[in-house]
Order: sequence, then structure tokens, then C-alpha cells
Amino acid sequence: MAKKLIIIAGVVILLAAVVGGTIGSSRGLRRSVSGGGSVPEKPAEDIEKDYNEAVSTIAFSYAGEIDYEKATQAAVQGMLSTLDPHSMYFPYNEFRKLKEDQDSRFYGIGVTIVQHRDGVYIQSAVENTPAARLGLRYGDRILEVDGKDARDWPSEQVSKHVRGGRGEPVTIKVARAGSEAALYFTIVRESVPLPSIRDAYMVRPGTGYIGLTRGFQHTSDEELREALTKLKGQGMRQLVLDLRGNPGGLLDQAIDVSSEFLPRGQVVVSVRGRSEYSEPIVYKSSGADPEDVPIVVLINRGTASASEIVAGAVQDHGRGLVVGETSFGKGLVQRVFQLPFNTGLTLTTARYYTPYGRSLQRDYSSGSFYDYIVRHDPDEASPPPSPTPALNPISPLAQTSPTPLSLSGPAVTTAAGRVFYGGGGITPDIEVKPLTFTPQRNRIAEAAFQFTRQLAAGLVPALETYKVEKVQYGKNPKSGDYPITDRVVEVFRSWVRADAESQLTQAQLDEERDFVKLRLREEIITAAFSNDAGLRVLLDADPQLLRALEALPDAKRLAETVRGGTSQS
Repeated sequence: MAKKLIIIAGVVILLAAVVGGTIGSSRGLRRSVSGGGSVPEKPAEDIEKDYNEAVSTIAFSYAGEIDYEKATQAAVQGMLSTLDPHSMYFPYNEFRKLKEDQDSRFYGIGVTIVQHRDGVYIQSAVENTPAARLGLRYGDRILEVDGKDARDWPSEQVSKHVRGGRGEPVTIKVARAGSEAALYFTIVRESVPLPSIRDAYMVRPGTGYIGLTRGFQHTSDEELREALTKLKGQGMRQLVLDLRGNPGGLLDQAIDVSSEFLPRGQVVVSVRGRSEYSEPIVYKSSGADPEDVPIVVLINRGTASASEIVAGAVQDHGRGLVVGETSFGKGLVQRVFQLPFNTGLTLTTARYYTPYGRSLQRDYSSGSFYDYIVRHDPDEASPPPSPTPALNPISPLAQTSPTPLSLSGPAVTTAAGRVFYGGGGITPDIEVKPLTFTPQRNRIAEAAFQFTRQLAAGLVPALETYKVEKVQYGKNPKSGDYPITDRVVEVFRSWVRADAESQLTQAQLDEERDFVKLRLREEIITAAFSNDAGLRVLLDADPQLLRALEALPDAKRLAETVRGGTSQS
């Protein structure tokens, strides 16, 4: 029997398949037959005969060489693509990466990389990894990987070549600010952690923040418990749980995470489908001693699948409030099947529903694969952002404002008499637009990186004290750490005037002065304390997080109302 694993396959899986070339971005998902007439189904034996005859004809009559492996992969994927947008075939390398992601680790060198205008750069080395121990640092531009010219590679290609087998060496050539000659690093790959929780800290006195943004993997609930324990030890009395950009993952972990906040016995999700799901299976909270602190859940258009289960359970039961943007809308359950020779596929076997019966799956019966993935609405003037903001090369918060989606599901009355609709993802209790990135702001962010690369190397005259000698991991940046003073801003303005590639005017810098200061500080804090610390700088100015903090008292009142059994007006 094929090995299988229950999974709520997220949007990241889809994007990985697109990058791998298994599905083109223009492939349609239409199921209707033109003309309005019905077409009788062929018996299975006739379909098999047609397929075998086609293979035989190709084998004996095609003029060129035939790559049977490639042809078989295309046939399987083509078959799956007629079912739904989440049933996918995975060749060997992609299937291995899928399993690595589920195991919360992979084999590599331990760096985060980012695409900039002239190549791929190291943003930060991960603490206690080979890259950190050997001294790779912020601003190192990757020139070669194992002797192959990487200057024109996109970040995905760099990542693919840097990853490899455990214990195998990889040689990387980098250009470093302040070094005339290129530097070579031969690094032995190790197991690198890929945790679900990106960051957990006290965002304000008494208020904790947990960024569960990297998918639901085998360790997600364990990581959450550890983060909650740490924050409670620091005086946490209320919590913001950030699920933005979380593409989903394992069903059991979504249930366990929900159980951290819901009383034992409350419904988390129900699953209905074929085979073992022919009779609906209801999953309930196992929380013996759930957290009772007020909670606000942050979501956006990249919040999908398992993360929607958590947000939906919190919202349906009135356990807390949901703030942000309408989520992606994936309510299909996949199983992972391992095929011979370590390939595999994800196959939709059921649908999931929130505790009060909302289906969160968006309609996919018409439109293209691209429209479904980016959630493009017919009345939008331009395509919306990708549903995986973590892939944005400038900032994980760099998203444009969404156009609200129409919801196709029936009205559902939930705890405290609140009414929600299914069929289009989780609708937030409080809709808040994210930090908007315009082309002008993107150019400022790019210039800020290039400037800070020189600044952190001690190469900017009059600002030599900003040189970063060594990364200080685990530090929460304070206001006095690398302050962005008026002097720093003026030096940056002068640098921009001399940088023809920036395409920025002094008037534009004046108009966006606050944003300039934000990006400069984010970059220098990333260089000095790692990219997690840099993200905290962005969170300090994040409109969605700021609104979530304001909503915590209302979240507390809602939970108390539900516990008291009274209806909310």
C-alpha cells in the first residue's frame, strides 16, 4: 500500500509545483462542456484502451527521442489537473522538499537570501549553522555555487543549488563590501531547522506576539507551547497570533494548535469526503488546560488551509477576534501518497468545515490556474499580490490592498449570535489594509539595502560607528541601537544622488521620509542582529498589527460574553 499522510496542502506547495514546471500558469480549470450538452462517460476499459493506444502510437511513430519519464509525469499531472487545483504530482526532488518541509528542517548551510536588482544576496545567516560559524554575513552577494556562475540566477535557483545531501560540501563565491577580492567559502551541509514560528516576543508590556507564519509541520504545536511558556514567563497577559502568509500544512497540527486556546471538547473542524470520510469526522479540542488570555488572530490573503482552520475555530467560537484581510480560501483536504522511486502526489480526499459549518473553499470551476492562485477578481484593475508574501524579495509585509471577494456560502450564525458566510475564506472581524508598497517605495527599499551594505561594512564616511563587527543573535532591538538620525538620512540622500540606478529624486525622498527611516533601520538592524530582529522593526510600523493591538480589549469582552452564555449585540 502506498504510504500516505493526512495533510492540508497549502499554497506554497502549489507555487513550488509551478516553479518546477509541472503546471503552466495559464492552464485553465474549466469543468463545463461547451454547447451546454452533456457528454456520456466512457467505460473505464475504453479509456484504458485509448491511453495504451496513444502510448503505442507515440512509441512506434514519433520521429524524435522520447523522454518516457517526462511524458509519464506530464500525463499524471494532466490527469490530476482536471480534478482540482490542489491535487498535484511531485517528481523526486520536489517530493523530497515536501517531506523536508513537513519535518521542519532541511539540509543546507543556514542562510536566508534575497533577490535584489543585480543579483542574490545573503540577508542573514541563521544562528548556530555552518554559514554563521564560517562568517557569511549580511550583504554578501552570491557569485558562484560550486563553480557555476550564479550572478544571473534567481533566488529559487540559488536555493536549489545550495541545498543538498547531509554532510556534502558546497563551495560558494561571494562579493563582500570592502573586500577587493571575492571570498570563497566551502561549507559542509547540515540539518537546518525550519521552524513554524518565525518569532515570539513581547511586543508591548503585557502583550505577546507569536508569528506562526511558516506552515503547520510536525513541530508546530510543540513550538507554540514553548513560545507561550516563554512569553508567560515574561508577563504576557494577552496575545496576537500572526498567521499571515501561513500556507497551511498538517491537519493534526492545526487541531493541536487550536486546542491550545479552545476548551476540551469544542469542535475545531469537521471533514467530509469519500472513503474514510464518507461519514463526517468531527475533530474536537483536546486542550485540558487551554490558554485563557485574550487573543487576536492576524490573517491575510496568504493565510490558507490549516491556518484557516485555526482562524475559523477561534472566530466561530468567539474565542478571539480576527484582524487583517480575507484569507486565501482553501478548504480541500489532501493526502500525500508516495509512489515508486520516491515520487509522490497529493490527492484531494475531502473538504473541511469550520465548527459551525462554514466551507472555506473558494470556487475553482471557472477561470485559470493563475486566477485561482493569485485570487484575481474580475473587477480588479490589476492582478493582486501573490498569496505567499514571504516570497516577496523586498519585504514579507509588502502587499497591496485587496478587493473584497463575494462569498457564495450560506449565512451561518456562530457563538454570541455573530453571522458569517462561507465559500470565500475567513472574513476578518476587522478589515485592515497592509502596509502598501508602491514602485517608488520599492525603489527606496532597494536603495536602503545597497546603502546599508556599505554602512554595515564601515565604508560610509562620518558614519563609521555603524559598522557591524559581529552579529548579535537573539537581541530585541532597542531605540538606541543604530538609530536613524537626521544625519544618517542626509548621508543617505547624498548617496542616492550619486547612485544613478536608484531612479529616486530628492522630492520623492522628502515625501517618503518616514518610510526611508523605517527601511534604513530595518536593514541595519537585520545586519546587526539577524533578519528576525529586522522583521520586528517592520512590525513596529505594521498597520495590521497596530490595529490588532487596539482590538485586544474587544477580544477580551467577546470571549467573556461567550463564556457567560449571553448574546452579543
